[in-house]
Amino acid sequence: MSIREDLERMEQYNLSPHAALSMDSKGRLKEEEPCDIRPVYQRDRDRILHSKSFRRLKDKTQVFLTPEGDHYRTRLTHTLEVSQNARTIAKALRMNEDLVEAIALGHDLGHTPFGHAGERALNQISPTGFKHSDQSVRTVDVLEKGTQGLNLTFEVRDGIRNHQTEGMPATLEGKIVRLSDKIAYIHHDMDDAMRGNILTEQDVPKEICEVIGYTTRDRLDHFIHDIVTNSANKSDIQMSVEVSLALGKLRKFMFERVYTNKDAKSEEKKAEVLMETLFEYYRKHIELLPPDLVRLMEERGESREQIVCDYLASMTDRFAIAQYEEIYIPKSWQ
Repeated sequence: MSIREDLERMEQYNLSPHAALSMDSKGRLKEEEPCDIRPVYQRDRDRILHSKSFRRLKDKTQVFLTPEGDHYRTRLTHTLEVSQNARTIAKALRMNEDLVEAIALGHDLGHTPFGHAGERALNQISPTGFKHSDQSVRTVDVLEKGTQGLNLTFEVRDGIRNHQTEGMPATLEGKIVRLSDKIAYIHHDMDDAMRGNILTEQDVPKEICEVIGYTTRDRLDHFIHDIVTNSANKSDIQMSVEVSLALGKLRKFMFERVYTNKDAKSEEKKAEVLMETLFEYYRKHIELLPPDLVRLMEERGESREQIVCDYLASMTDRFAIAQYEEIYIPKSWQ
């Protein structure tokens, strides 16, 4: 018996009856030999962790564009906080922690530079539309490893695709990540807003604080405990009604005070124009895109617009700005 089989047997004995067992996975897009050491979800987690798209998250905006200071979140630190929250919940509920971690680490791989400003720009200008959750699945299915893809399991891909609020993951582990993502961004975006003097603790409505706490730390702790308490031994992942309503109110408060704040978002329109300009430029000069992407269009019939979206979504903030400067900003004559 291999080490992997021993680990799979341990899952049977130790995990909740509601957990997704590695041995019960629906499999991969392309069949392959199993690893003799790692169960399938651990293997998926490792593939994501070693991917180029994961490393690029360190230079992608979370909520504040190019902030002055080293302690503001990036898309990478957001991803790690989602993973930490989700793993804490999964461990407490005896869910499959490897599956939760793989979904969490992969959920934003297809996100654009400049956060949701970049996503809005591509969605508006591309005739195919753009949604970062779908792009994340496309990244792991098609774009990674020189367009070979990572060949992940159905359960990880499903969790990545359905991590946003409107999604409905097929596994409880996917539902854990979906909630953990929302909790993480509300928590750390509020923390960053306070760091940037956009908010203070006193600004948070008292009716919310009375339910979930008076500090960002207390609120995060309250959310996680509430999910664990209300999901234990159940076939669903859920919050209490009271805390769920408080989370909704807190999210609405963040949209009013931070996500649509003119001072905090003053540079976003520039980012949108930059993305739209690059989209039109590369659509006309498709030959300048990486050869792997051009081959997708030539050999698989992918649309020109989709390939341009693939290229732009893969960029970091810094690289997108550099490309714009290279194309449009005049240089001194040498």
